[in-house]
Amino acid sequence: MIKNQYLHIFFRYNSSMYKKIIHADLFTPYEHLLDQTIELKDGKIHAIFPSSVKISANAENHKEGTLDARGLMIAPGLIDIHIHGCMGADTMDANQESLSKMSIFLGSHGITSFLATTVTNSQKNIQAALSAIARFQNDLPGARLLGAHIEGPYINIAYKGAQNPQFFRGPHEGEYREWIESGTVKLITIAPELDGMDKFIEFCTSHDIELAIGHSQANYDQVIHAANLGVRQATHLFNGMLGLHHREPGTVGAILTDERIYAQIITDGIHLHPAIVKLAIAAKGVEKTILISDAMRATGLENGKYDLGGQEVTVVDGEARIANGALAGSTLTLDAAVRNTMCFSNLDFQHVLPMATSVPAKALRIDHRKGSIQAGHDADLTFFDENYQVAATMVRGELIFHSREFE
Repeated sequence: MIKNQYLHIFFRYNSSMYKKIIHADLFTPYEHLLDQTIELKDGKIHAIFPSSVKISANAENHKEGTLDARGLMIAPGLIDIHIHGCMGADTMDANQESLSKMSIFLGSHGITSFLATTVTNSQKNIQAALSAIARFQNDLPGARLLGAHIEGPYINIAYKGAQNPQFFRGPHEGEYREWIESGTVKLITIAPELDGMDKFIEFCTSHDIELAIGHSQANYDQVIHAANLGVRQATHLFNGMLGLHHREPGTVGAILTDERIYAQIITDGIHLHPAIVKLAIAAKGVEKTILISDAMRATGLENGKYDLGGQEVTVVDGEARIANGALAGSTLTLDAAVRNTMCFSNLDFQHVLPMATSVPAKALRIDHRKGSIQAGHDADLTFFDENYQVAATMVRGELIFHSREFE
């Protein structure tokens, strides 16, 4: 159960189920469609048509169950595939209360789906987090929990970042078989240059688990080899990996030039200079770039001292660092990432939006049901106002958050 001090957050939520949204300004995200009606049925998008089209006499034509979206822009629900925590909660807390707090807060920022992300830690603690995800993922009140993203412990200590060096290790079959058998793991961040990694990659790909290169010292050839084995993502590009050199392309160079690899980027203005954001999108293209938050438990809270994987993190003006100065995740939200990326890249809303919706859905192979607004897909929608602030969030046809009243 959620403790009383967090109950006030629920008052912004509405359990109403809607049958129809009218006068919708849609970003599908690849098309911009004005004044549309969206019919909803059983938590899915049933049909989309111009609001000017007259509804048949047999259709329900009354206002009950109808949401008038005039003045708002409707996008597919945002998908955050790399988030550790927020509002004092963390995936590694391994309990329903923390996962619920994350779910609620994310919903208030337009995120409709997320992967709860672990950190490098003991086998026992990682497994406890996976067990909590498996137990509670279908019982959360806000954004939908899609499963787990395991970041470490099979990463390179030379690029540890804020991952706890006490727990670094190579792949161990007994451990990773237990991860996969939990049924919750969707994505794992790895350093492909570690001994025994080929066998691990082949095991994961045979079980439909996505893999991302991160916290890695892999050279160009090692990255290409990993991609040949089926690795298809990179975790927080440029951060925690061997950099780019004009004679030694390194981890970054291989990721930027291999068209098979999706690149996650953190656009908080701290992890990457705005010019590098622009460069990364130019190199990878919108269709291979994924916006992530990499948010930690301080997100949504004040400056202060926080914990990340057993290490103390100091947050000052939204910037999170451990004692040695290494960045320790972010305090970014994905809706802010969209706004920042528009500013940094000089791309408009329609061109930035896929990087937080359809592209992560495709990278996770859930684009047949999430990431775009089309008939048959889940009714996961984010409503933005004219300043690109989140006005409301809908998950499977249920309005879970709104900052304004609807007619």
